[in-house]
Amino acid sequence: LKSVWDLWRNHHQMLVVLTDKLLKTGVVECAAVANWVFSKDMVGEFSKCYLWEIINITIRKMNKHVSKLSKEASEARRMIEDSDSDSSDSENEDSNKRRGRNRPAEKPSEEAVEKLEERLEAAQADQKNLFLIIFQRFIMILSEHLVRCDTDAVDFKNPWYQWTVGRLHQIFMLHHEQVEKYSTTLETLLFTQDLDPNILDVFHQFVALRM
Repeated sequence: LKSVWDLWRNHHQMLVVLTDKLLKTGVVECAAVANWVFSKDMVGEFSKCYLWEIINITIRKMNKHVSKLSKEASEARRMIEDSDSDSSDSENEDSNKRRGRNRPAEKPSEEAVEKLEERLEAAQADQKNLFLIIFQRFIMILSEHLVRCDTDAVDFKNPWYQWTVGRLHQIFMLHHEQVEKYSTTLETLLFTQDLDPNILDVFHQFVALRM
């Protein structure tokens, strides 16, 4: 990612396209993209829109992957349950004749379904980790900003702060269905009561909206 940015730093749309390609081909992982966006190397780019297009592409990529595996696992499990409840030999013979030509009609093995469910669990763990990385980085940079402003005795609500908090709100709202699944984990690990109220309020507003 750093090499791609070094080469295309003046062509933002190309950076978006190339990052998307790297994600689709599995060359880089979603967590790596999130860590890169919030890295010190990208501080100067942090308030540029293309970087947030990359973040949202990354999150959507992960969400789509989890959704696809969830659908496949549910469908496979349903096929096994339907097959177990219907032991008609004629239907089994007909299914065997279509095997290879009509794959959805095949009954998956229990082992295959378990492997699919294991892949889903791993993908969900990656999804949770991605949100943890993103929100942790937001908390870190906002906390550093608040401490710095307090030390310098200046108002923390400058344009950078308002913009960054706005992006944090955006992540919550654009991906609310997925974030909500991990809200308890986020509250336990990140948005704790000892966090600055200005940051914590953003999370509480999200939770209140979802109630």
